[in-house]
Amino acid sequence: MAGRHCGKVRGHSANPRVTTLRREGLVDVDVVKVAVVGLGVAAQVVYLPLLARRRDVFRVTAVCDLDGGHAEAIGREIGAAAFDDPIATLDAGMSGAFDAVIILTSGSHGPLVRAALDRGLPVLCEKPLAYSLAELKGIPRDARLMVGYMKQYDPAAQRMLDTLHEVGGAMAVRHLDVTVLHPSDESQLLFARVRAAKPAPERVAPYLEADDQALATALGTSSERLRRLYSRVVLGSMCHDLSLMRLFTGSADTVDHAAVWPADAFPPSVEVSGTLRGDGAGRYGLRWHYLPGYPAYHETVAVHHDHGSMELRFPSPYLMNAPTTLTCLSRVGTTERRTVHRDVAEAFERQLVAFHRFVTQGEPPLTGLQGALEDIVTAQRIVRRYAEWAGHPLGGECVEESDSDPTAAEQPAERLSELL
Repeated sequence: MAGRHCGKVRGHSANPRVTTLRREGLVDVDVVKVAVVGLGVAAQVVYLPLLARRRDVFRVTAVCDLDGGHAEAIGREIGAAAFDDPIATLDAGMSGAFDAVIILTSGSHGPLVRAALDRGLPVLCEKPLAYSLAELKGIPRDARLMVGYMKQYDPAAQRMLDTLHEVGGAMAVRHLDVTVLHPSDESQLLFARVRAAKPAPERVAPYLEADDQALATALGTSSERLRRLYSRVVLGSMCHDLSLMRLFTGSADTVDHAAVWPADAFPPSVEVSGTLRGDGAGRYGLRWHYLPGYPAYHETVAVHHDHGSMELRFPSPYLMNAPTTLTCLSRVGTTERRTVHRDVAEAFERQLVAFHRFVTQGEPPLTGLQGALEDIVTAQRIVRRYAEWAGHPLGGECVEESDSDPTAAEQPAERLSELL
């Protein structure tokens, strides 16, 4: 997490600091020096092991955590410079210590992403990009920004996208159906032996205050339950399914219903439904259940169309190279055909390789600024619909548009155009 930086954000341009070994045949590749900011679960379980695996295209030259001792220990192990201040880390990038930055801090990433972009550094940022739209106002459309939704890069998800195009694309979808059964993170990480960072409270306090302000801007409420529902559940976990919806059909057109239960549990269960974009008049349903003692993580994403169905089954995201299963159901003559696809290629690794192409070749990511903004708008619409249903007061960005136009809550495109 980092403090705010209010300088001018630079747009998409060539990065002269990339360490380049010109490609000749299939031998030499561009090696990108990266800094990893935030050394928690995602860094230790996923990113650092995969960056070490892909030493053919990446080299970690700097790490940062607000717990300086934690950063120094990991830096020694991997041979990287250690920092305990995110802004000082980014300043080192301006002098050539690294070419790009991977942001894995907790909370809102908006201020730190803005600071990195302002220094001309390409950014891979874990979700969520930000808590409020205001945090991202003024960042140009062509900012060198990639937002980490690894499930979009899963080979099964990409195969499903290709298959969907073959049957007519998003317009052919009658219903998109998502169910997540989410056990505790602790149970999913029993194998991982993650080392906890322990930054001093006074180091963390300014960033918690900034997060609190961003949530107030977004929601305009002091309700701790609504703030946690928005930040930890919808933007913290359900956003993966919003990103898959975007990939397959585009963002939701409407949020017709949102329910949260039981009232005395957190994290709770969440149910959301509405219509998909386009003239096909398809609908979607999202069901997310936090079940702390559930045996294992389960997530299914199903698409039903006129000629059959497709279903993805995702394993726990912390299990590297555990395959997602894609099952396609169709009819051939009088025969019902069920085809199953499994690929052990790791989605996080494919995402890193896509980031490498983004930095070295300018290939656009699957989610950049526009997609991340759409997810924030959808998340705000979900919380607003729940608040209306449950009778909770709400304000801020969630409702400011509706004060002048009662249909604006279902029209995110207009809101985004004002930001970009």
